[in-house]
Amino acid sequence: MELGGYIKYIKNKHEGQTRMQGTPYYMHPLQVAKILKDKGFSEEYQIVGLFHDLIEDTDTTYEEILRISNKTIADAVRLLTKESGYIMEEYISRIRNNPIAKMVKLADRLHNISETYLATEEFKQKYIKETVKWYLPLASGTVFEDDLKQELKKLM
Repeated sequence: MELGGYIKYIKNKHEGQTRMQGTPYYMHPLQVAKILKDKGFSEEYQIVGLFHDLIEDTDTTYEEILRISNKTIADAVRLLTKESGYIMEEYISRIRNNPIAKMVKLADRLHNISETYLATEEFKQKYIKETVKWYLPLASGTVFEDDLKQELKKLM
């Protein structure tokens, strides 16, 4: 499948879902994939960016992703999926050990944090603390480190 086919796929899967500001949800994975493309990451990374919320937020299964893409993509998406009752330290640890999952998660966080100005003050403060504790260390030495720091400064 071509990238355009994957975009149609995620639009269909996220149909009816919206972000906190009311935009169609699929715009978020599109932006994550664009961030990855703009940073010079391969199409494989971009596809994981498109797919990163599918298992967590839709009826999509790992097997379905494997069938329409490949094991590398499906495995990275599975690593990015937060299960019920997940432990953040374990979640970050498994992402840290997969280069694609790590970069996609950082692009995801960068896009999410750029939109938190719309959130309640309580949510914003929680998100800032979580980013400082977990995602800045994950971003250390990557192409996302400075961008995350700049977005955090805008919120503080």
